[in-house]
Amino acid sequence: MANFTGFTEQDFDVFKIDGLDERMEELRGRLSPKLETIAHDLEPTATSATGDEMFVHVAKHARRTKNPPNDTWAALASGKRGYKKLPHFQVGLWESHVFVWFAVIYESPIKGDFARQLKEKKEDILTHIPDHFVWSKDHTQPDTISHQDMKDGQFDQLVDRLENVKKAELLCGITFDRDDKRLKDGQAFIKLCEEAIQTLSELYNLTKNVQHN
Repeated sequence: MANFTGFTEQDFDVFKIDGLDERMEELRGRLSPKLETIAHDLEPTATSATGDEMFVHVAKHARRTKNPPNDTWAALASGKRGYKKLPHFQVGLWESHVFVWFAVIYESPIKGDFARQLKEKKEDILTHIPDHFVWSKDHTQPDTISHQDMKDGQFDQLVDRLENVKKAELLCGITFDRDDKRLKDGQAFIKLCEEAIQTLSELYNLTKNVQHN
């Protein structure tokens, strides 16, 4: 597989294309191969940092019948068949930015137990995660919560929600504005992703205390 060479303006502009079929065609042709390449580049780091063999999954958006997707991604997870029920890493983009996430999304059966782990380790987590990282409570929305806001009380709200709300999610990672020059340098971007995954592996490894096989 070829090395990742960077993102271009045209990559982000895929999300301006009208029509489900038209956007999906360009997304599959232009974005999915790039994201798959990135994920394969990151697989050794994710495997090493977590101790779990990681498998690449590219978002297919298969359930869509009308509205074209506003973002897309590739995921790294310890399951060969799927990733949505598992703690995983995501790399993807919206029209406005690129994201690199550790994610526990609403399909995960461990959310309640994981939330209790997060409460227990709250101080360690807030210290360990760097200030330029961001958080999210919903992978289907582009909005993020700053790490400073998490320190100022949002952490408790997000974790309580994860424990008690069926559709709740928790994501943590980094984002890059579409104009960020680092996105144009493929190898520099991969290195930043590797560093993020190594940092986020602390959250991933917390889920090992609660996974029920």
